[in-house]
Amino acid sequence: MKLQMKPLVEVNRQAFWVLYRELGVVDAARFLQQFTEGFGDYSKKREALFAGRSLEEIIEEIKQESGDMVGG
Repeated sequence: MKLQMKPLVEVNRQAFWVLYRELGVVDAARFLQQFTEGFGDYSKKREALFAGRSLEEIIEEIKQESGDMVGG
């Protein structure tokens, strides 16, 4: 008995299709994110991004930006 191995690109294509079909796009993407490494130093970026701003200021900015996205 001779086994035929599919090219890895074909295996990946089929696996992605099964994930999307069974989980939906969002949950399939969340599942795949588990297997990718992040990069950089988020703690340093966060400190620089939010330096000198209160939580209330950040929340207000988020509300304003999300309102712009939905036309409000």
